[in-house]
Amino acid sequence: MGKVVGIDLGTTNSVVAVMEGGKPVVIANAEGMRTTPSVVGFNKEGELVVGQLGRRQAVLNPQNTFYGIKRFMGRRYSELNPESKRVAYTIRRDDRDNVKVRCPRLKKDFAPEEISAMILRKLAEEASRYLGEKVTGAVITVPAYFNDSQRQATRDAGKIAGLEVLRIINEPTAASLAYGLDQGRMQKILVFDLGGGTFDVSVLEVGDGIFEVKATSGDTQLGGNDFDRRIVDWLADKFLETEKVDLRKDRQSLQRLTEAAEKAKIELSGVSTTEINLPFITATEDGPKHLETQLSRAEFEDLCGDLVTRLQRPIKRVIKDAGLSPVQIDEVVLVGGGTRMPMVKGLVRSFIDREPNENVNPDEVVAIGAAIQAGILDGEVKDILLLDVTPLSLGLETIGGVMKKLLPRNTTIPVRKSDIFSTSENNQTVVEVHVVQGEREMASDNISLGRFKLSGIPPAPRGVPQVQVSFDIDANGILQVTARDKTTGREQSITVQGASTLTESEVNRMIQEAESFAQQDRERRERIEKRNSAKALTDQAQRRLKEVTLDFGSAFTISYRRQVDALCSEILDSLEKDDERRLDRAQADLQDVLYELNREVRLQYDDKEEGFFEAIKKTFTGDDDEDDYYNRRVEYRQDYRGGGGYDAYDMPPRSGRGVQPSPPDYRSPAYADWDQSRVTRQRTYRGEGLGGGGFDQDLPRSGGDRRPVRPSGRNDNYDYQEPSPNRADPSLGARRTPNRNGSRYPDRPTKPGRNLPLENGWDDDDDDWF
Repeated sequence: MGKVVGIDLGTTNSVVAVMEGGKPVVIANAEGMRTTPSVVGFNKEGELVVGQLGRRQAVLNPQNTFYGIKRFMGRRYSELNPESKRVAYTIRRDDRDNVKVRCPRLKKDFAPEEISAMILRKLAEEASRYLGEKVTGAVITVPAYFNDSQRQATRDAGKIAGLEVLRIINEPTAASLAYGLDQGRMQKILVFDLGGGTFDVSVLEVGDGIFEVKATSGDTQLGGNDFDRRIVDWLADKFLETEKVDLRKDRQSLQRLTEAAEKAKIELSGVSTTEINLPFITATEDGPKHLETQLSRAEFEDLCGDLVTRLQRPIKRVIKDAGLSPVQIDEVVLVGGGTRMPMVKGLVRSFIDREPNENVNPDEVVAIGAAIQAGILDGEVKDILLLDVTPLSLGLETIGGVMKKLLPRNTTIPVRKSDIFSTSENNQTVVEVHVVQGEREMASDNISLGRFKLSGIPPAPRGVPQVQVSFDIDANGILQVTARDKTTGREQSITVQGASTLTESEVNRMIQEAESFAQQDRERRERIEKRNSAKALTDQAQRRLKEVTLDFGSAFTISYRRQVDALCSEILDSLEKDDERRLDRAQADLQDVLYELNREVRLQYDDKEEGFFEAIKKTFTGDDDEDDYYNRRVEYRQDYRGGGGYDAYDMPPRSGRGVQPSPPDYRSPAYADWDQSRVTRQRTYRGEGLGGGGFDQDLPRSGGDRRPVRPSGRNDNYDYQEPSPNRADPSLGARRTPNRNGSRYPDRPTKPGRNLPLENGWDDDDDDWF
């Protein structure tokens, strides 16, 4: 089994959370937001967009963008009031009086459960991406005042989304879990939950790991959207009065008004006056029309006076049902974005003389509580006992259409209760069981949850047969009714599904369609990503070709340019003609060409780097072999002066001097002749009058002065030594170095390791010329 998450399926926004390391964590979506708009849409290509992407297209594509769908779940079309039907998309009735949402883009009708399933699937995918494992189970929250039909619809939505709904939990109860998880002492809290489409209020006793719901109440048709609608009507009436145009009759104008109203409501929670500017809201024969006005907080509160009154009734009822007085409430926890309105806070403060607790995030607290409940079911959270209640009374229709209550409202669940009924006519063999939910005395005034028949009752006088009817409510608040004839033992049961909810066959069909639709959506997304990557590859190839051309020249890339240009043209043509096979082939070929180009570039850089670093290495380490070293020296000196050999001191020939052959081995008989010839050449070159002490006129120092000449001729102050280690080639001959015992400059200090004073401007190393 995969991971279990907690999901707050809201009317306006939805949130998903999970337990990690014993702590609940809210999971951000792909857009980086911790809340996901409960909006589903289909764009121009028929692609499904959920969340923020769906919300962005609401103005330009209102008929194919669905929001506030939670209000229609588990309800009949006849139960909807005119205000609920006033949305930018199309709502219609099917042959069973169920609510259907029309999607012109796909030419298809969707049940509200299907739209909610798309939101749940989106949240599950975001959780799977975050956790790195598949999410298979979920705890989903519902308003506490949801009836059985609406709860069953929520379970069906989770099933269609491919999730195993482990528990349906009331939103105020979930909020109390998040608030009271770390509370040690027992305290009574009131949870005031005003969401986008529903309103709930519950009283709980929390502490020591026990969460017991004392009472709950609410209104499933009252929420923040109703406050927005008051601003919409105010703006539309004002525009109608001045411009004689009703903006509510145009879908795009209505959507723009709705978004502007929500923004104004949010701003009025922090400022006293807000600006509403809607340019080009519509157009008439006189040209485009603009809407520009101001709305103050006082005006807004005056517009919503009757809505605030509707909030008061459930508060009074829940405190009375809990058997408490307002002074006995220890804490007030606000849940839902609607509780940020100052007039709502003032209302709560007027009933409970206490500042509301704002330590919890009203947008995320319900999802956090759902995650805690998921941790309880998963065994990660222990020592917590949750005792919830049923929000409405449950009973049967009896003779005369009167409702017989078996389970009064605020009965702690799970619970099982039964009662004995009999026939109303003589020899009656069939009993019809009609299950209703509500607080009215007459069954027709309450909500019908379902009907079933128990047949095979033996004929008997009226009132003699005994039929035991049992009501069983599980921890999710789902009702199962069983009828059994005590005489024959015949039994008939039903898991109550309201008339407006989906049948089992419809749920299975929608599951298959959702899976098929998800597969089509994945394929469409993969196709779009493939097209985008192919276009990006052509841009990358052209950019890389320019970079290599700048580094190595056009001659290096001319063959690659022809291939890249041809393949890029083929890719663009394939994209235009939507040829998938040709596109795949051209994309693969272009990747191969880029690979070859990059490989050649690497080889060029490798050759350059090797030559540079090898030269550095050989300069410092002297690891050349002797022949290569000698040959390079000869070539260097030949290139340097354009000559063909070495001079007597193994240096490049100076200007005006001819190139001399390399000296023979000093141990050979030819060396004496060569030495005498060298001495003669030196004397001829330097001049006899200098006596070895003049200056060489052809080698000026870098500073402009003359270099002292090396003493010419062979005398007792010089001897012959073996070649130095740096000049290991014997063919280079011996070098003359001064004899330390007979230096011509005995009064001058010498540098350690050298044989001649540095003041002379030269030493024994023939490469060092100053």
